Amino acid sequence: MTTAHEFSTVDQYIEKLCVSHDEIFEQALLDASTADLPPIQVSPNEGKLLYLLAKISGARRILEIGLLGGYSTLWLARALPAEGRIVTLEIDDKHARVARKNFERAGLLSKVEIHVAPALKSLELLVQRGEPPFDLVFVDADKEGYPAYLDWTLRLTRPGSLILADNVIRDGKVAQDNPTDPMVKAVQKFNKQLAANPNLETIILPIFREKLDGLAIARVKGG
Repeated sequence: MTTAHEFSTVDQYIEKLCVSHDEIFEQALLDASTADLPPIQVSPNEGKLLYLLAKISGARRILEIGLLGGYSTLWLARALPAEGRIVTLEIDDKHARVARKNFERAGLLSKVEIHVAPALKSLELLVQRGEPPFDLVFVDADKEGYPAYLDWTLRLTRPGSLILADNVIRDGKVAQDNPTDPMVKAVQKFNKQLAANPNLETIILPIFREKLDGLAIARVKGG
């Protein structure tokens, strides 16, 4: 059986091999730590994966639900073409301030639109104002909200759009019958909604760090 140490060793091997040293990303992580933000951002390897998915899909408009310190946003924003834009939703003004500083340092602030409010409120506002569809959506916020976020996301995408969601394996707990953890139950519901939706093509990709987790990848059919 593979141990947590072995997971970490392989993760570090991939990072050293495939993720170039970049002071912008390292300073973003340092700023988040200095500001006492929770250390729950994506790993460098997953950040590179998000970047590649955005590049491969040709995304020009990205929606991110869950900003934190802006680490994943930096990866996604760097994948955008010159005229591209990312709209990111965050409930905590402190997190948004840290992230904004990181975007300024990276010269990417002009590509980022930050909404500070509960995500469901911001999503409703985007729909009400007739926001054009997004090419890619990345969900990485409170897990209990995932099922509701998917409902709104489906109203803000188009045929061919990608929907990505982080932390959808929960150290394997989503495979349990009748879990008691509300976060696991919500993610189970979200995963089932993705897999059962006839308008989506879905896979869940295991992500190995210190623990087992995963990234859901869904494509809106058509396009």
